[in-house]
Amino acid sequence: MYLDQGHQVGNHTMHHLKGFNTESERYLMDVEEADQYIHSNLLRPPYGRIKFKQLRALKNKYHIVMWDVITRDYNSKLSPEKILRIVKRYTRDGSIIVFHDSLKSIKTLKVALPQCIEFLQEKGYEIALLPKNPPISL
Repeated sequence: MYLDQGHQVGNHTMHHLKGFNTESERYLMDVEEADQYIHSNLLRPPYGRIKFKQLRALKNKYHIVMWDVITRDYNSKLSPEKILRIVKRYTRDGSIIVFHDSLKSIKTLKVALPQCIEFLQEKGYEIALLPKNPPISL
């Protein structure tokens, strides 16, 4: 459904493994298991953590996508207004902002995301997709 609307999807591992706390072989198998469903060359390591050995093994197949603004929208103690303040304070040209599409975050997401998009557009930011075939690099 979302792909038909122009959205992109990327690999985030099958079981949201912490790269630094997981044996590399298991982590790589988990990425490949998720790829059987996702079929994307985009990969965002859970928690933004990945071992150099894992990165070296993945970088030829995946474009590793990190971020510079994490909204923490999964935290039930944070209000939509707090999420908006985080976006306002930390967003810069070229920022990649992380929101979560999950049961933990959906209530906050439904309120905060439209407000954040409105703010970003008012400030002249362009919300864009990553290139379909971005260069494979960090």
